[in-house]
Amino acid sequence: MSDVLPITLYGNPILRQRCREVVDFDAGLHELIDAMGATLAATDHGVGLAANQVGRSERVFVFDFGDGRAGHVVNPVVSPVGSELQDGHEACLSLPGFGLPTGRAERCVVRGLTREAVGVAYEGEGLAARCFQHEVDHLNGLLYIDRHPAGVRRRLEAEARAAPWFGCSALDPRSPGYLGTAEP
Repeated sequence: MSDVLPITLYGNPILRQRCREVVDFDAGLHELIDAMGATLAATDHGVGLAANQVGRSERVFVFDFGDGRAGHVVNPVVSPVGSELQDGHEACLSLPGFGLPTGRAERCVVRGLTREAVGVAYEGEGLAARCFQHEVDHLNGLLYIDRHPAGVRRRLEAEARAAPWFGCSALDPRSPGYLGTAEP
């Protein structure tokens, strides 16, 4: 079983940095992907996790929709499929306890590589499409709140500053502090 990694929280500068292309498909990459999968599973509510959300700078994300669709993509590129949009609720493991309706493409395809450097593509709609777009945004140094007008961002940022986790660079997703409850 892989170790659960601390989740990088809003305010940590790594979330605003573009992650670097993976060139070494070695044991270290395999260990990172396994640990990211374990970390995502430990949240009990997340569906995707990008490397910078665990303090790493590689272009890789993992996903698990809880319905048998799970995987990872190294060096992902996402493209919309069609022109239909969705405006569903979106949240982020790096901003625990917050969420906003956020516009995204209804359908998309994400292409990249597996941990073995084999080409892979996943097409998704609805939640899957939202997840793929959200995670690639992370790898580009963007957060879902960046897709909102400045006033909405300022309101959410002010609320985040009042959260019990604010000021921590990262927290174990299983800890009471991560979910905003008081420490025992």
